[in-house]
Amino acid sequence: MSNSIEIPFSTTLMVRDTCLCLHVQRAARALARLFDDALRPAGLTNGQFSLMMSLNRPEPPPMGPVAALLAMDQTTLTAALKPLQRKGWVTVMENPRDRRGRLLSLTTEGKAVLVKALPIWKSTHAMIDGKLPDGGAERLRQDLQALS
Repeated sequence: MSNSIEIPFSTTLMVRDTCLCLHVQRAARALARLFDDALRPAGLTNGQFSLMMSLNRPEPPPMGPVAALLAMDQTTLTAALKPLQRKGWVTVMENPRDRRGRLLSLTTEGKAVLVKALPIWKSTHAMIDGKLPDGGAERLRQDLQALS
């Protein structure tokens, strides 16, 4: 049985070449692999680095704002925290102002991991920035922030 509705192959090529979602997803995967490889000697993935950096604050934050910053729901955040808790890098404690809520903080060991990872993150960013045309890295950041 033949399908009577046809989409021209030229449309497929146009979508491939112009779809922002596709290009952002591909770039995100490539950057994630690059940072995962770079951060591996520090014992972190790029997601763990971002999560731990989001906890590097003067006061332990509640889960909600951290999840919002990382664009994930609280269930996903809870799952991402578990390996960091097992390694002793993050603590999750009851919020004294709201017993149902939880506060998140880095341990001394977690901060030491970030101290080791930060120069790796900086040098990896410098390498990526160097591959983009003049001002391209900052422009890309601004454009991505405008979409989120």
